[in-house]
Formats: sequence, structure tokens, C-alpha cells
Amino acid sequence: MKLQGAEARRYLAKPETSRAGLVIFGEDAMRVAMKRAEVVAALAGPGAEAEMRLTRLAAADLRKDGAALLDAVKAVGFFPGPRVVVVEDATDGLSSLIETALKDWRPGDANIVVTAGNLTGKSALKTMAERRPDTICIGLYDDPPTREEIAEELSRAGLTQVPPDALSELQTLSKVLEPGDFRQTLEKIALYKFRDPSPLTPVEIAALAPATVETEAEELIDIVAEGQLGAIGPLMRRLEAQGVAPVTLAIAALRHFQTLHMMATHPEGPAQGFAQARGFFKRRDRMMKQAGAWGTRQTEKALSILVETDLTLRSTSKAPLMAVMERALIRIARKER
Repeated sequence: MKLQGAEARRYLAKPETSRAGLVIFGEDAMRVAMKRAEVVAALAGPGAEAEMRLTRLAAADLRKDGAALLDAVKAVGFFPGPRVVVVEDATDGLSSLIETALKDWRPGDANIVVTAGNLTGKSALKTMAERRPDTICIGLYDDPPTREEIAEELSRAGLTQVPPDALSELQTLSKVLEPGDFRQTLEKIALYKFRDPSPLTPVEIAALAPATVETEAEELIDIVAEGQLGAIGPLMRRLEAQGVAPVTLAIAALRHFQTLHMMATHPEGPAQGFAQARGFFKRRDRMMKQAGAWGTRQTEKALSILVETDLTLRSTSKAPLMAVMERALIRIARKER
């Protein structure tokens, strides 16, 4: 059975022990691993591994010993309580073996949790899981978390009172951080606010966010906005070597020029427009100068280029994506159409 959106989020937070299996797949291995850990804790409790009620099976081991999965599912644990068998890095080649274990599953057996990488629409493993009523299939994609998901993560970390403006700032932050880094940031924020009854503020979030979000990537966008053409290429090479994705730069640039546009069009002037922006607290003076140099028409042209580029980066285009992003930034720095 296939679940998506809010249904998938609710199921991952509270999985059903009456279901034989769950397949979680996605391109981002960290995101899949985080959800797997969440599900295992919900099914078997936090002490499952210490009490030997959690069995992990690697896909490579199952290829050598196909009976290991069913043996683990049927095994009787030394400690009482629910049991879980996790199959890691599964591929289509294991779909028949996994289906056999699902068919033989009975109440009281260990729940089967299968994780996999990115599965295509025609994937045998995905198709098998989606058509079985005793199995849930959930795909995790690269979309950033929703406000509700962020609030849930903070609640699990111990922070339940978060104002709307802080949630908006965190949602913006989630678009430029890897899932694991973002979750660590939420835990850091919750620890910082422990026993502090005052509302979480965007200023506190900016201070606690990883420094990498506000260093070279933001410096690149600043030099583009200031027309420093010669500095774009070398900094792009350095960011590429660090593993920064082109789409991350596109999101950062869009956010920057949306703020400049807000500043340029605000009826009470750039300062008031900047006051409504989120996440730029340490860069006020520099962005005030940029807003004065760009104006409304030029920022709209820059935004048009960035939207077009973002669509290209997310499409099936075979063009070198970092080169596509660099060309767009050079066009913007030159204030081209």
C-alpha cells in the first residue's frame, strides 16, 4: 500500500504493528536512515537493540543466505516485547525473497522494515510493496520539511512553543541544510531553549545555525549582487569542491534577490522591507547598499533568470548543472535580461 504526504508522515510517526512490513526508499540516504530509526523506535521501543529485539540484515548478506530473513522474522527473542527486522540497502533483486517473508508473516512475528535507495516507477520492490495490503510503501523525496514536520521534530526534542515567525525562519533554513544537519540544528536549538520560557526568535535561530550556511555560499551571492565578475568563477570552483549542490545555490540566490525586491518595493523604504526579511540579520548594511544599486526592475530580471535556472536544475536536463548555475549568476552580475 502506497502512502504519501500527510498520511505518510503520520504513519512513520505511529506505524501499525499489525502490518507485516514497511518499505522506505529515497535518494537521500540520511533522510531514509532518520525515518527508519524513528519507525523502529515506534515499533519496538528505544531499548530494542540493547534487548536484542532488533535484527539488522544487509542486502549483500541476504543474497548469500536467502533464508536469513525468514529465520530472523520467526525467531523467538530472549527478552519479551515486539521485535523488528531491518533490511538495509535493498534492491529489486531481493523483492521475491522479501515478498516470501511477508507472505509467511503472522501476528507475533517481527515486523519487517526495508530501506532502499531511489526506486523507479517500475521497480519490482516498490511495485510489490505497493500492491500488498499488509505492507506500507513510502518514498522520501528531496522536498524540504513542512512547518508541521519541523514543529514535530522540535516537539520530540523538547521544544513545543514556537512562534510562526520562528517556524518560517526554520523552514527557510531547512532548504539549505542537509537533513541530518538540519535535525542536529533543531536539537541544538531545543537544548539552547531548555528551561527558557521566552519565545524562540529568528535572531536566535540565525545565531545557532551552522556557520557554513552564512559563509562562502552567501559570499558568492553577495559578489554577484555587487557585480564582481572576476570573483564568481574561483568561488564557484571552491564551493563545487566542497560538495555544494547547484540547486542549493539557486535557492540561496532566489531568497537573496526576493529580499532585495522586497526592500526595493516596500512603500516605507528599504529599511522596512529588510525588517520583514528573515535570516539576514548579520548582513544588513551590505544588503542595504545592494538594494539601492539594484532597484525593482533589475531585481525582477534577476529573479526571472533564477526561476528559469531552478527549473532547469530540477528537470531531466543533461547539461552540466554547476555550469548552468554559474552562467546564470554571471548573467545576473552583468545585469543582463
